[in-house]
Amino acid sequence: MAGRSSELRKRNTANPPQGRDTAKEAADQQTDTKPHSALSGSSYLVLLLLSAVAVLVYRNPSVVTDPLAEFIGTADVQRQVPRLANFSADIPKRDAVVAAFKHAWLAYERDAMGDDEYHPISRKGSNLTAAGGIGYTVVDSLDTMIIMGLHDEYARAREWVATKMSFDQDAEFNTFETTIRVLGGLLSAYALTEDAMYLEKAKDLADRILPAFDTPSGLPLSHINLAERKGYKTPDNRGLVSTAEVSTLQLEFRYLSYLTENDVYWDVVEKVMKTIKANSLHTGLASIFMNPEDGRFAMSAIRLGSRGDSYYEYLLKQYIQTNYSEKVYQEMYDFAINGVQNFLIKKSETARLTYTSELIPERDGAGKLTWRLVPKQDHLICFFGGSLMLGAVTAGAVEQPVTIPPHTKQLSATGQRDWKTGVELIETCMRTHETATGLSPEIVHFRIPSDGLSGSSIPNDWYIKGAKPGAPTPYDARYILRPETVESLFIAYRLTGDERYRKYGWQIFQAIEKHCKIETGGYASILNVDKVPVEHEDKMETFLMSETLKYLYLLFEDDSVLPLNKYVFNTEAHPFPIINPTRHANF
Repeated sequence: MAGRSSELRKRNTANPPQGRDTAKEAADQQTDTKPHSALSGSSYLVLLLLSAVAVLVYRNPSVVTDPLAEFIGTADVQRQVPRLANFSADIPKRDAVVAAFKHAWLAYERDAMGDDEYHPISRKGSNLTAAGGIGYTVVDSLDTMIIMGLHDEYARAREWVATKMSFDQDAEFNTFETTIRVLGGLLSAYALTEDAMYLEKAKDLADRILPAFDTPSGLPLSHINLAERKGYKTPDNRGLVSTAEVSTLQLEFRYLSYLTENDVYWDVVEKVMKTIKANSLHTGLASIFMNPEDGRFAMSAIRLGSRGDSYYEYLLKQYIQTNYSEKVYQEMYDFAINGVQNFLIKKSETARLTYTSELIPERDGAGKLTWRLVPKQDHLICFFGGSLMLGAVTAGAVEQPVTIPPHTKQLSATGQRDWKTGVELIETCMRTHETATGLSPEIVHFRIPSDGLSGSSIPNDWYIKGAKPGAPTPYDARYILRPETVESLFIAYRLTGDERYRKYGWQIFQAIEKHCKIETGGYASILNVDKVPVEHEDKMETFLMSETLKYLYLLFEDDSVLPLNKYVFNTEAHPFPIINPTRHANF
């Protein structure tokens, strides 16, 4: 990677502190023959010191409990009494995030209002199909404007949705993306405003998507023609469907069913989960492709990154959305996370950073199937730390409500395990922000003994594959305004009150402002996080305003705004209220 110094920089932690020597005996033998008082000088000093220590421990028990928790591996799980957390808003930082949102939105509104995507450098919009767009960016941004109190901007966006949005587009749209961004955006806007217009639009869109589920297995096809109301297989992937995509529609369709009292929306997405459970792999893990004909998992990679990530996320969130009433999703989540813990969670060689791996299926010369472990972690995986912590205090809790942060006694053994792993994964994701820009690359690899890199200049823990001085910039090195790390920081802060998570979030926000902000308006992706000055890509992803800036805003906002015990966020950060369903899964 040209001009890059951090490729050669060691990303190791400092050597751990050495253990302390045991205390030496303080008093020398007495040589005088005078009778001793009832309390000698040395004994009095010891008693005085012990008294002082007792007072210190009484007033601040964490001086004892925190090192003990650190030693036994539950340092971030509260063991005694609740620690007081200040959840009040950090107003200057919160308002800085609002200003950033306005910088992005007003540029889009000026140059590309109604278009699906925005290109801030060329100052123009584009649509996802030749037939036209359906306002991806507008709808994806609605609830962020509502939450931030941007009344004027919101009013203009609502007007566009009410008068100009049309789903009668004769073109194929991605079923998953249209559901999480557009249907999800409409439903969250309704949840926050109770404006019937949004619910009518959501019903129209959902009815157009429903034919995608018309397959022998019930697994929806990857694309849907909204005008024809017909599903289509993607020409890629041999007609298979993505596991994450078919299992990340449930929150949206279930909430719509709850609002409309129409079971058809609930039925189609529940059938998907029934099919997945019936074909589960014995490890609890899920390969990234499934066959829509028979509903079985296809021989394909197993990972927590693209095409796998939100499968695990929605197992947990379906349990939360139904107010912990659907035990089948708790069971499926526990089964899946046990598989992740047993097979995918690893430690780096030097700094002992916790990371996730991928399993790649291969056949040897005799045709025998083997699985190769690859120490590759997508930035997408950085949602998983916060998700594990959220799972620990919900699916992994033995009582409710759980304190902030939780008592160890409130969590099951697996809940304590997942909390610890979640905390560690967030720290690892923050380590991947140690680049020239302070932004994390799209993909990182971790060093393992068999990688053949011993003695090279490659850093000892994590590195960007293919990043070499003078070589073309690899795809892995880019940052496309992704939200996953700040999503975890938001959840971790809400569950702990630990100010370090706000500190981390502010560092990331400042890096985005410094390196991604376009002076004329909007924000752009960068091609190489380890090269300054940066080279931009002329694209502003819709999830910048839907997710990245929303999670940053909520990180610095008072915790009474969208509390986690009342709302569940879909995978595009659209909040839905937790519901009390009147029906339950039949599998």
